[in-house]
Amino acid sequence: MRQLAGVVLAAVMCAWPGATWTSQQQTQPARSPDVGFVPTRPAVAEAMLDMAKVTAADVVYDLGCGDGQIVVAAAKRGARVVGVDIDPRRVVEARANVRKAGVADRATIIEGDIFDPKINIGEASVVTLYLLTWINEKLKPRLLKELMPGTRVVSNTFRMGADWPPEQERTVENYPIFLWTIPKR
Repeated sequence: MRQLAGVVLAAVMCAWPGATWTSQQQTQPARSPDVGFVPTRPAVAEAMLDMAKVTAADVVYDLGCGDGQIVVAAAKRGARVVGVDIDPRRVVEARANVRKAGVADRATIIEGDIFDPKINIGEASVVTLYLLTWINEKLKPRLLKELMPGTRVVSNTFRMGADWPPEQERTVENYPIFLWTIPKR
């Protein structure tokens, strides 16, 4: 039975365009995700990108990219986009959505932990988040240290804590959206 399952898996992987499989790949995250997956509504994703004034000149990092909704929306604006997610299932889904949308030339999806310093976020001119307040607060020192002054950070629903109030906020489809700019050091 185990051999049959392996043959079926190999057949599926061979039939799946662009798919590769190694013994090192996992179907479970390296660690439990900090937040459950909730997709960003398309209108909210567009409003986040509008608030951050995303253009083709931007490099957008979507930390905790989930299914890639924001990645695709930003890439359709011509921006270069990197999505990062710890959950291999979401990474597969996001990569498929990027290919389906025809923006694979501008979008990259990385399977990884947003707190891993090996994931270089320093080139971002915009960072998008849909995490939780405590995760944003935990991520804040990294954002302030590694991002260049002037980089825009936009969050769906969750703030950065009381000591860093947003510069702008608005509500779209009952979702609050917040914007911050990385200050001069």
